[in-house]
Amino acid sequence: MSNAASDSDARMTIEIPNSQPMVALLGSNDEYLRLIENAFPSVSVLVRGNEIRLDGPAEESAIIDSLIAEMLAMLRTGQALSTESVERSIGMLRSGTRPSDVLTANILSNRGRTIRPKTLNQKRYVDAIDKNTVVFGIGPAGTGKTYLAVAKAVQALQAKQVNRIVLTRPAVEAGERLGFLPGTLSEKIDPYLRPLYDALHDMIDPESIPRLITSGTIEIAPLAYMRGRTLNDAFVILDEAQNTSAEQMKMFLTRLGFGSTMVVTGDITQVDLPGGTQSGLRVVGEILDGLEDVGFCRLTAHDV
Repeated sequence: MSNAASDSDARMTIEIPNSQPMVALLGSNDEYLRLIENAFPSVSVLVRGNEIRLDGPAEESAIIDSLIAEMLAMLRTGQALSTESVERSIGMLRSGTRPSDVLTANILSNRGRTIRPKTLNQKRYVDAIDKNTVVFGIGPAGTGKTYLAVAKAVQALQAKQVNRIVLTRPAVEAGERLGFLPGTLSEKIDPYLRPLYDALHDMIDPESIPRLITSGTIEIAPLAYMRGRTLNDAFVILDEAQNTSAEQMKMFLTRLGFGSTMVVTGDITQVDLPGGTQSGLRVVGEILDGLEDVGFCRLTAHDV
């Protein structure tokens, strides 16, 4: 891949295969090249034909060498690079992670759009869902915990690993007392469950969603409607779990049946429960963390 000079300072030449268009690697108007130069100001980066020459501290040059190799690996899988993926790749390499292990882990492709983890923590979360029966994804809004869980549910359904998907969240603003709200059941619950519908629309042909809901293949319902049921051969997601009481959380977890996977997502810093009510998500974390076949994944603002 490259030829290095000395230990402290390095002159390095990276040869790019002739079959690889440089514009795909370096970006339109060299936008990815400029990102690299800005991220590694102590290294001189010179492009000549299909060669990239580096001159600067050996450690920084080695990271750029690895970065180019990772970018080439992603291009070989058919994944187009972006400003975001290059920036994330630089951060991962600085922390000792191979970006291609994270950014090429495709979950779903629909209508030309591919859904995949974008950060190391998101990849760990997706891997935990593959390995455990019950997984808790905890972190702030925008970290992809619900979106990736829904993608894994759709993937499992398409692979016939489960027979149905059950999506639920607590209607905390109504205190779960939906019978007191005006309108039909659909009109009552729609505002609380709309984010789950939106995620599904990104992953499944929107025209087929009503049919899947009518047949019971996909069920979207408030947490209150889970009582007294056993969910077999299902991929079950509880969203906004920070707004469950300890009793509700226990009720939900005991719905788990044979051949099912459960993913519980929430942000313990955004609890909207009435004063004095302890979040079931916080309680269950203290009890179940460390148990076999139960995974806890904590995402941070860096995963947004």
